[in-house]
Amino acid sequence: MPTYYLNKGFDNDNEPQLQLSPPHNFRTRKQSHQLENNTYILDDHKISLDTLLQRYNSNITKGLRSEQVEKNRESYGRNALTPTKKPSRLFEYLKCLVGGLCSLLWGCAILSLGSYASQFFYTEFISTDNLFLAISILIVIFVSASFEFYQQFKSDRIMESFKNMVPRCASVTRDGKIDQLPVEDLVVGDIVDIRYGDLIPADVRLIECIDFKVDNSSLTGESEPQKRSIEFTDDNPMETKNMAFFSTNALEGNAKGIVVRTGSSTFMGQLASLASNLDSGPSPIKKEMSRFVLIMTFRSILFGGTFFGIAMLMGYDWLDAIFFVIGIVVANVPEGLTVTFTMMLALTAMRMAKINCLVKNIQAVETLGATTVICSDKTGTLTMNKMSVAHLWFNNEVLEADVNETITGKTLKSSEDGFMALANVACLCSKAVFRPGDEELPVLKRQVNGDASESAILRYMEDVIGSVSKYRSSYPKLMEIPFNSRNKYQISIHDMCNPNDQRQLLVMKGAPERVIGLCNRIQIGSITHPLSEHWRNEFEKVYVTMGGLGERVLGFCDCLLPLDKYPIGHIFDPDDPDLLTEGFRFVGLISMIDPPRPAVPDSVAKCRAAGIKVVMVTGDHPITAKAIARSVGIISKENLTIEETAAQQDCPVNDIDPHTIKAAVVTGVELQLLNTDQLQHLLTNHAEIVFARTSPEQKYTIVEAFQNLGHIVASTGDGVNDSPALKKADIGVAMGISGSEVSKETADMILMDDNFTSIVAGVEQGRLIFDNLKKLICYNLADNIAEMYSVWVFIILGCPLPMGTVAMLLSVCCTDVYPAISITHEKAEDDIMKLKPRNPKTGKLVTPQLLSYTYGQTSFFELASGFFSYFVTMGYNGFTPWDLYNLNGDWGNHAINDLVDSYGQEWTYNSRAELGFTAQTAFFASIVFTQISNVIICKTRRLSLFQQGMKNWTMNFAIFVELCLLMFLIYTPYINQAVNLRPLRWQSFIPPLPFMLFMISYDEFRRFCIRHTKHGSWVHDEFYT
Repeated sequence: MPTYYLNKGFDNDNEPQLQLSPPHNFRTRKQSHQLENNTYILDDHKISLDTLLQRYNSNITKGLRSEQVEKNRESYGRNALTPTKKPSRLFEYLKCLVGGLCSLLWGCAILSLGSYASQFFYTEFISTDNLFLAISILIVIFVSASFEFYQQFKSDRIMESFKNMVPRCASVTRDGKIDQLPVEDLVVGDIVDIRYGDLIPADVRLIECIDFKVDNSSLTGESEPQKRSIEFTDDNPMETKNMAFFSTNALEGNAKGIVVRTGSSTFMGQLASLASNLDSGPSPIKKEMSRFVLIMTFRSILFGGTFFGIAMLMGYDWLDAIFFVIGIVVANVPEGLTVTFTMMLALTAMRMAKINCLVKNIQAVETLGATTVICSDKTGTLTMNKMSVAHLWFNNEVLEADVNETITGKTLKSSEDGFMALANVACLCSKAVFRPGDEELPVLKRQVNGDASESAILRYMEDVIGSVSKYRSSYPKLMEIPFNSRNKYQISIHDMCNPNDQRQLLVMKGAPERVIGLCNRIQIGSITHPLSEHWRNEFEKVYVTMGGLGERVLGFCDCLLPLDKYPIGHIFDPDDPDLLTEGFRFVGLISMIDPPRPAVPDSVAKCRAAGIKVVMVTGDHPITAKAIARSVGIISKENLTIEETAAQQDCPVNDIDPHTIKAAVVTGVELQLLNTDQLQHLLTNHAEIVFARTSPEQKYTIVEAFQNLGHIVASTGDGVNDSPALKKADIGVAMGISGSEVSKETADMILMDDNFTSIVAGVEQGRLIFDNLKKLICYNLADNIAEMYSVWVFIILGCPLPMGTVAMLLSVCCTDVYPAISITHEKAEDDIMKLKPRNPKTGKLVTPQLLSYTYGQTSFFELASGFFSYFVTMGYNGFTPWDLYNLNGDWGNHAINDLVDSYGQEWTYNSRAELGFTAQTAFFASIVFTQISNVIICKTRRLSLFQQGMKNWTMNFAIFVELCLLMFLIYTPYINQAVNLRPLRWQSFIPPLPFMLFMISYDEFRRFCIRHTKHGSWVHDEFYT
């Protein structure tokens, strides 16, 4: 038969599965490449049973002796996963206290305390401003650090999730007695009994099997049950039939085995080590925030040091110079940004939870928006992780069943002769049954005891013809021959209870080529035809078509046994070869597939439009993987692989220019042969890629290779085998329903509805958060820089202090906070999903354009507004702007109580201090007013405010709250005295209004220029922040 018949009915595909390397901390390509030379070393499946028992001093009937148990435990270890050492909670909290912007805030707090201590010891007049400032900064530090620590505390519990997967007890034979023991007590050499429904308690060499099947999908990604036997069939322990692995499921039958690996030495244990030891490195947004901290640190030191020197050269006292440095640093550092940044991410995570995206790692929110590649598992992620009937062939017609298992394309009449002949065999030749208690549930929701293929057929027939159990009860089963890989068929014989025809019916299903080889007739409609060459060709064409779609195909036939050879009451012998010589009637084909989720194709298309490459990485067969990839759009219909192109042009593969091929399907064996350069060439030169038959290590290698090319990689998956790649990726995305506990704990994000479509919504939210973070920095820096400039003017011109450090802290940690948080509630701009992903190398969070915008535009507008209000207040009370020049020395002198103003009035020190606080209050109020304009213009980076609208009611309310806070601080007795603010006349709120209008008008003009100039032009690049 042709090679496409590798996709057999019940038989498991025999293509080799690559081996897992021992646990290492995968940090470099070199290290991971070296691991490929070290495999999951095991020869216990190869050697004879006697040698194996002798190796571990065990006995097949009596098990281990008690004294041998302790020796083996000491030699081979306990059956428990060993967690990796992690930093203490205290250490993690200290990292939060001193990391990021908090390091700059500590510097401000120390300088403030130092300045207060210097005043306390060296001056007569002690101001508590610096003490109050230091305490306020320390509160900000601890609040921010505590919030960040709490978010980290909720994540990364990998080893605990592995422990949850460990079965609690196992049936063990020791000293000739069978006992139930905790799995932690198992040792190498123990004889264990395994029954249907159990979790395998360790890596086990099977020594007895009765129809035993296991589910290895959590390890290999294959959803089809794996038949086990006692025969050694492959050198690779992952492929041989006589091995069962720790924490996989026993789906059918019973088995007995000898434990050969325990705890961290098991295949699962190695995966645990991989997942817990991997370091995915800092997230892109963490890198950007670290870069922002470096920029702010450099500028704070540069500006502070420069103006400390200027102050000393101008003759200021060193204590005053330190006070200036504190003012500059406090003004330059956005103290409220740490809190608002963390709260913004947390609020965005909450919003994503509403769209079924649970964010565990808070910084992963933005990372998804920067993603350029999604490495997606197939089973359970792109597909439903449930075999379903895909096509039926009977009456020489192919019918298609959709994912809801209802016939489409033709109205099916269950009374049709051709269909009823096929349905009869499909219903009777099956061991699958519905679990009791689910009768009221829809068919698709009911649980089935049986393998995946039989479960799919049972659900389909239940939906089409009604109760299968009642149908079977009408035709009692007399004998059954279960499927095995040697025969490749399953047989059952039934009493048809027909008084007019007492012949018994033999029904068979199995590998199509095996079934049709036993047939000499074929049912078409109500007529049985001889199985001529014509009908064999028709069968061949349909089989090739179904197999090419990656579907698992089963053939069905039947035969009425002659009464003279098999009379009523005949005792059937399963080994009777004559049963296969009676001449069978072929009734049709049924194909099954794990169908794609209905919304996945649209999601893949949206990812493609957003510039994101979706790559399938699966352990399944390449034919099946390619079929699913085409059905969901990962491989476009117009793009052919190199093998398909060669077949189309009827030429060898080597004659095809690989540079003209956009799609590729690469197996794990082929991937293993590629060096680093070849792998990078493959990833770079193929737009559409499917990796099939990959091992967990190779999934990790693929993610790492994309990262080495500069991509931001999101890796999705649901099985234990996906956990290393999930951990390594920039963002790991696990499935909430079908995902294992391991994958959930390893991942940064969990799709609670297992819907790949949720990733698209997550990408939009991630891009929105990056946009909003830019807006947040623009908003926070504007008044910070304006306040820093006010300190510069104070130092250089020597005028009375325009804004105190306490007022500076109030503006960034009090009045600014709620409007800043409201930015996260701003809806995305319309074109956000039409833009290409952000390039981490060029698309920085803080760019020269953003710094130019904040340092040279908005901050100047706010500075001008503040000084205008300051000069108006001073002028109203008798001090014209030109008379304020170099007045600070006399202004702050406690001994001068007769300072003359511009109109000849004398001012005492106390009256001057009150006027100074009033002028500072006017400056502070003006900053708050212009910050209202600033938060409005920060709503959008490209669109006009008339396009974006003012529908963000959280922001509208935040502006109202900001004004209320301003009035509270200014007019509340005692409070205003404590923060060095004073009540203002209503006229004092008029000066900032024209500046507010100018800021909004100017920014509308700036965004107009961005929208109407080409990307790359000087105007666009300079104006776009």
